[in-house]
Amino acid sequence: MTQTFFGQINPPARLLMGPGPVNAHPRVLRAMAADMLGQFDPEMTDYMNQTMDLYRQVFMTNNRWTLLVDGTARAGIEAALVSLVEPGMKLLIVRAGRFGLLLSEIAQRIGAEIVTLDLPWGEVASLEQIEDAIITHRPHVLACIHGDTSTTMAQPLDGVGALCRKYDVLSYVDTTATLGGMEVATDRWGVDVVSSGLQKCMGGPPGSAPITLSDRAAEHIFARRHVEAGIRGSDTTDGTRARIPSNYFDLAMVMDYWSEKRLNHHTEATTMLYGAREAARVVLEEGLQARFARHAAASRAVCAGLRAMGLELFGGDAHRMTNVTGVYIPKGIDGEKVRRRMREDFEIEIGSAFGPLQGKIWRIGAMGYNAEKHKVLLTMGALETVLRHEGHGFAAGAGVDAAFAAYND
Repeated sequence: MTQTFFGQINPPARLLMGPGPVNAHPRVLRAMAADMLGQFDPEMTDYMNQTMDLYRQVFMTNNRWTLLVDGTARAGIEAALVSLVEPGMKLLIVRAGRFGLLLSEIAQRIGAEIVTLDLPWGEVASLEQIEDAIITHRPHVLACIHGDTSTTMAQPLDGVGALCRKYDVLSYVDTTATLGGMEVATDRWGVDVVSSGLQKCMGGPPGSAPITLSDRAAEHIFARRHVEAGIRGSDTTDGTRARIPSNYFDLAMVMDYWSEKRLNHHTEATTMLYGAREAARVVLEEGLQARFARHAAASRAVCAGLRAMGLELFGGDAHRMTNVTGVYIPKGIDGEKVRRRMREDFEIEIGSAFGPLQGKIWRIGAMGYNAEKHKVLLTMGALETVLRHEGHGFAAGAGVDAAFAAYND
């Protein structure tokens, strides 16, 4: 058999201006190159404790149970749902895009009784609609997406937690696309579980899922605790509710691992913990409000640049995410050809779309390390050059000028 060793990995220096992942901050990549430690080394467990504290600040919460789930952002989503929702338990899902549908996909595999509040892609639910759905269905758990990159819209969440507590409903929110770029006000929202990822506004690589849980959620999950046989102690006490059907995503055991018990549930992904820790440090050194303002400025510039090219934005401005913008592909323009030329001629990636929006819109992201003035202007310049060469007419330089003006208003 002929052996092939290939070459060393040498990816192009591409500017990722799509819906994610985006270019990781160099500090995060450098942190990930640090040496390994044993999972119970005092320095390692101290890094774990520091990471918990850092993410409490990022999630804007005092929740004790704020930690990492090893895996991409979807690992956090699945851990939250499989640990909160028992088979046969009623789960209300707000669905207005691809990732609301993902929640249903995961919940089906758990065996939940799923009820939904369905909205057209590009719309968001009002507090009144959510309350009506809760009254109608009387769910045990409510789940929704904060910022759905498939539609580029952000679901308002003020009042949702209080509403859920009024009706004794546990609440879960996925903030994969917004943490570190838009306000994720966990305590003010009053939601019980919030999960996220690193690969978007946090400016890290995919592979670690920060999550925070209220005491109320933790109590519910610990009532489902079942410690595996090989690591049980003589004083181990299992919960009284249905066992969590996943071992890896069992948050009761994961929380015991991150607690003073240091239960040997899994081997912590050391390199990803280093990256997650540094990503949070970068965010907090910049300051949350400054970071939110930087993303909002980038969004204004992108929107202004696109409109100056004669393009129509998807969705309403009132609920537009500040880190991903949807824009209709002009009639007569091959959307995939434009994306290919952006990538091949300028080394810039913009995103396509899913579901009913596939082939209709592009999604342009400016988040984390890429929510910078020069990167937005480079993207606008490349896009307008490609569009003019593909036959979409407008004044040369209009997009860049408008984006530049938006930054200087």
